[in-house]
Amino acid sequence: MYRTSIGVAAIALGATLIAHEHGNDGSEWAMWGGTPSRNMVGVGKNLPVYVEPGDLIYGSDDIDLSTTENVLWVAKLGSQAYGNVTVAGGKVFAGTNNESPRDPKQLGDRGVLMAFDEKTGEFEWQLIIPKLGAGKVSDWEYVGLCSSPAVEGDFVYIVTNRGQAVCLDINGLADGNDGPFQDEAMYMSANGEPVELTDEHADVIWSYDMREELGVFPHNVSSCSPLIIDDLLYVATSNGVDWSHNNIPAPFSPSLVALDKNTGELKGEEASQVSERVLHASWSSPAYGVINGTPRIIWGGGDGICYAYDPKPVIGPDGYEILKEVWRYDCNPPEYRTKDGKPIKYATYPGPSEVISTVVVHENIAYALIGQDPEHGDGVGMLSAIDAGTGKAVWTYKDIGRTVSTPSIYNGMIFVAEYDGDIHCLDIDTGKVNWVHATDSRIWGSTLVADDKVYLPNEDGQVVVLSATKEKKELAEIEFYTPIYSSPVVANDVVYVATQTHLYALKKGGK
Repeated sequence: MYRTSIGVAAIALGATLIAHEHGNDGSEWAMWGGTPSRNMVGVGKNLPVYVEPGDLIYGSDDIDLSTTENVLWVAKLGSQAYGNVTVAGGKVFAGTNNESPRDPKQLGDRGVLMAFDEKTGEFEWQLIIPKLGAGKVSDWEYVGLCSSPAVEGDFVYIVTNRGQAVCLDINGLADGNDGPFQDEAMYMSANGEPVELTDEHADVIWSYDMREELGVFPHNVSSCSPLIIDDLLYVATSNGVDWSHNNIPAPFSPSLVALDKNTGELKGEEASQVSERVLHASWSSPAYGVINGTPRIIWGGGDGICYAYDPKPVIGPDGYEILKEVWRYDCNPPEYRTKDGKPIKYATYPGPSEVISTVVVHENIAYALIGQDPEHGDGVGMLSAIDAGTGKAVWTYKDIGRTVSTPSIYNGMIFVAEYDGDIHCLDIDTGKVNWVHATDSRIWGSTLVADDKVYLPNEDGQVVVLSATKEKKELAEIEFYTPIYSSPVVANDVVYVATQTHLYALKKGGK
C-alpha cells in the first residue's frame, strides 16, 4: 500500500507542478501560500464580505451556529492557533495546542495538528506532539504547532514543535498503519506510556529529527512550512540563538535543508554560513520559481539576507551534498547595519532585521521583507523587489515598518501588511504607493487576495476586507471573539479563518 501510494503521489505531483505554473485553480490550498511561489492569492467567487461569527453558548467554548451568518461550520481548536490552514484531499488541517483535548487520556501542553472534514468540519484525526521541555527558548509553552502542512496526494508534510520534519498519511490511522514507521503510540507519548491508538490518531510514515541529526538549536519554536519540488522536501531548521540572545549554540548547523520526500533522508543543505550570522532564528519558509527558464529555490535567512539556490543538490568542496548558492541579496540597507562605521545593535529600532515572512516569487521577481519577533516591537523595515535572475534590486520601499507578513501580488499590485497595523498597496513595477490603510491593531497574519477582495486579520480579532484595487475601498470589518495570528486561505469558494480558539469556514449563504 505504501509503495502504491508513493506511485500515485508521483503521478499526482506531475499534474500538480503543471497546475502551479498556471496558479492555484481554487480547489485546494495545499501548502503555505497556496503554490510554491508562496503568493498569497487564491481563486474564489462570490466570497462573503459580511459575516456574523455567532454567539458563544453560555458556560462553554461552543458557538451557537443558529446565530451565525455566512458561516458553513465552526470547529473548536485549542487555546492558541498560529499554524496556517491547509485545505487538500477533502480535509482541512490546522495547527494548535492541546487545551481543548480531543483525546481525554492525553492532557497537558502539546503541539497538535488537527484534521477536519472539509464539507462538515467534523474532527477526523490528530497528531499529538509532546513538548521539548526546554521552555520558551526552543518550544514556547502553549504555542502549539506553528507549521502549515504541505499536502501532496496521500501524504501530509509538517515541521513539528520538536524540530522534526514528518510525513503523515492523509487519512490518519483510519486506513491502517502504513509506511516504515510503526511506533506512533510512543511517538505521541509525553510520559513514556504508549498512547492508546484509535482511528482518530495520526499515521506517521517517517520522521527526521533535525535537532538530533543536524545539531540545530531551534529558537522559540520551529515554524517552517515545507516546500515540495519533485522528490525533494525543502525545510528551514529554525536554527537560532540561545536564551541569552547573545550566543549561537550551533553556528555550523544548516539553516535550510533538502530531504527525500519519500524516506526523509538528508539530500543536501545550505552552505552559505547563515547560522554564523543569524540574528534571532531562521523562521522563514522557502519558495520556488522558474526564473527565465531556470528553477530556483528562493529563501529569506535569519541573517536578513535573501538567497537563491539551485534546487538540485551537488557535492560541495568538503565532499558533502549542498544546495549551490546562486546569489544573495542583503534585505537590510547599509544604514540599518552600521552607523559611523559601528554595527547597530540588533533589536533596536533603527537596527537590522531577519526575514520572517516568506519571500514571494512572481514573474522573475522575488519580493522580500524584513522583520523581527513581534516581542521586539516596531522598527525600520523595507520591501525589496529583487531580480530573481541576478539578485539585484529592481526597487525598494522603506516607508514600511517591520513585518512578519507575506505579501499578495495581484493585477499589477502588491499588498503587504506591517506589524504596526497598516496595509500597503504598491505598484509592482515601480514600488509607487497606491494607498495605505490603518487597521489600528497589530498584524501577525498575511493578506489573502481572492475574488477581487483583500482579507487581512489582526490582533484585535478583526478581519478587514478591502477592495483589491488601486483606489482604496474598505468593504467590511468582521469581528471575531479572540485575536487572530494566522492567515486566511480560500478553497472551493470557502474562506477559512483560524482565530486563537476556533476554525471558521466562511461561505456566502452557508448554513
